[in-house]
Amino acid sequence: MAHTAMSGNGTTPGDDPLQTAVWRLRSRACWADAAALLQPVTAPAALQRAALLVERCLYTEQGWPEAEDALRTAEALAHTDDERGAAACERGQLAYASTLHGVRDRADEARAALGRAAALIAPGARGRALLDFRRGLLAENLSQAPQAARAAYRRAHAGATAHSDPLLLSFTWRHLAGLALREGELAEARHGFAESLRIREELGYLVGTAPALASLADAEVEPEASRLREEARRLYQLLGGVPTWLARQLTPPAATA
Repeated sequence: MAHTAMSGNGTTPGDDPLQTAVWRLRSRACWADAAALLQPVTAPAALQRAALLVERCLYTEQGWPEAEDALRTAEALAHTDDERGAAACERGQLAYASTLHGVRDRADEARAALGRAAALIAPGARGRALLDFRRGLLAENLSQAPQAARAAYRRAHAGATAHSDPLLLSFTWRHLAGLALREGELAEARHGFAESLRIREELGYLVGTAPALASLADAEVEPEASRLREEARRLYQLLGGVPTWLARQLTPPAATA
């Protein structure tokens, strides 16, 4: 997450205790509980709270009104270009999630919001890497433009590396690996998926570990693929069926006569 109300993001020793508590709840799919710890009285706190609730929508397909309310609060409190850009980035992500999950087609809104964010967030700023990643998601999943997606993911990967953002790196590794897998580059795909899984396990990002396991399974051969998929299924069930979209990937293929 790009926005923090206090020091650190909760993933390393020495971070602010509030951020550590927020991270632990977020990583275990308790976004509403994490958001409840944040008082949206400053722009950074309101942005972080909105980002948590937007992420909940993407992972659970629920909580849309709460995310909209939180986002409007964040937009109202944003005063600097960085804050306005971060709010626009979250607006774009919420519209993307709504479109991706078939709640409502908001693809044009997503593109416009991320375009606004690009005009406000300076090149090289920490928030730019997250913006580039989300523009890659739009290119890959809404525009069906894998080459544009790859370029955006690579920019995000470089930015995440420059700003020491391991969680974002776990996402860029995974999505670059997904494009490699689509093109039949198995070694590259395995490497990227394995790096994503390693980072998420090191961070304790439990809600993202099952998708990482399932993705690596798609690039492996038996019996390793089945072992990874079963581990992913166990974590998925432990978290109550979150992320919802992972169910399709974990469903065993139908038996053929």
